[in-house]
Amino acid sequence: MNQINLRFATSSPAGSDPLQAIETAYRRIETERDRNCWIHVRPIAETRDHCRTLMTRADSGETLPLLGVLFGVKDNIDVAGMPTTAAVPAFSYMPARSAESVERLIAAGAICIGKTNLDQLATGLSGARSPYGSCAAVADPRYVSGGSSSGSAVAVAAGHVTFALGTDTGGSGRIPAGFNDIVGIKPTVGLVSSRGLVPNCPTLDCVSIFCNSVQDGAAILDVMEGFDPEDPYSRPAPASVSARAAGKFRFGRLMANDLEFFGMPECGALYEQACDRFSSLGGTAVEIDFAPFAEAGAMMFAGPWVAERRASISALMEVDTDRLLDVTKTVLRTATSYSAIDTFTAMHRLLRLRRQSQGLLAGVDALVVPTAPRPFLLDEMHSDPITLNNRLGHYSYFANLLDLCAVAIPNGVLPNGIPMGVTLLAPAWSDRALIALARRLDTKSRKQPHAQ
Repeated sequence: MNQINLRFATSSPAGSDPLQAIETAYRRIETERDRNCWIHVRPIAETRDHCRTLMTRADSGETLPLLGVLFGVKDNIDVAGMPTTAAVPAFSYMPARSAESVERLIAAGAICIGKTNLDQLATGLSGARSPYGSCAAVADPRYVSGGSSSGSAVAVAAGHVTFALGTDTGGSGRIPAGFNDIVGIKPTVGLVSSRGLVPNCPTLDCVSIFCNSVQDGAAILDVMEGFDPEDPYSRPAPASVSARAAGKFRFGRLMANDLEFFGMPECGALYEQACDRFSSLGGTAVEIDFAPFAEAGAMMFAGPWVAERRASISALMEVDTDRLLDVTKTVLRTATSYSAIDTFTAMHRLLRLRRQSQGLLAGVDALVVPTAPRPFLLDEMHSDPITLNNRLGHYSYFANLLDLCAVAIPNGVLPNGIPMGVTLLAPAWSDRALIALARRLDTKSRKQPHAQ
């Protein structure tokens, strides 16, 4: 494995003492318990001992490109020695082996310090569906953080860890990044192994990355990616993927009549600001018909893919049980209304929509959409958890259904102080080209949430 030159900008920057970084991280976690972003935190003594062992190995000449870099893992991804709950306390189990993605990171010298909070069973986009408490936006605790990977995004944005793993089925690796002013990388489904992930929609699930810069995310993805023969959903990458030359680029943007911000027009102003900035950086905007993307996205919960979600969860535990939150049960119960005929009809329609989207994206380097339409107050989300949650997914639900990769980057801040991001999307296996473009466009300087 080649040495990776990382310049991480959070709790363990390059060149700092990894042991001091541990002290800083645990101090922040302890003083900010009210963020509800952690379900399980590894004892600090274990983390110190692990770090000292890694440092000894590095001193003896072993190459550890992520030496001492601290990270968190969404609690629907297995980490050996730490309980997995998927935010269902009664479901908790102790895995004998870490997920493949975690194993690769640990082998590279990264240190997992705990498991992060999530919308129960990764069913939600709000961060407000957990018995371990709601996760709020770092900028303002009155607002949702976004989910389902809420704890992972908040832990990064608050400076508890350098990066964190989430998952993304319908936007969970992007929505929380947008509301917390960080980067979210959603790889092509199958590029990173999903072995060791509590299944949600196995044909759509993928492990995602939260970090403070696209450059950091690219380095982490370098370590995690790769075909896994133990994972039936893993896919070998093509031998080669065409990449456009650096310099001028073309980006798809939504037409005015396709923009929807659910009563918050200031979010639209930030989207226009992003498109203008991309044009000033050498991009040519091309208006894209959003209709096929919106139709595909509607299939996530208003279609038989919710039945795949229920089937996966039913294989692990009883769905109609007091162990689940009412909102989780309500979502999963809708699955029984779909027949096998409905499923195949939807699959055939989705293939047509994929072909349409491929044609629309063929002439651009990326499609640019708002990461989410608008933020909501936690009180609003608790009052209407299904309607408002689905609104959050308006620009994200379609990505995995249409076999796209995505990078969510910061964009601007609303007058109410909540950050809003934009997401770049491209066809499967375009991850590297998309990341390269996102690095050019992610020009916002990173500042630490806390001084060290």
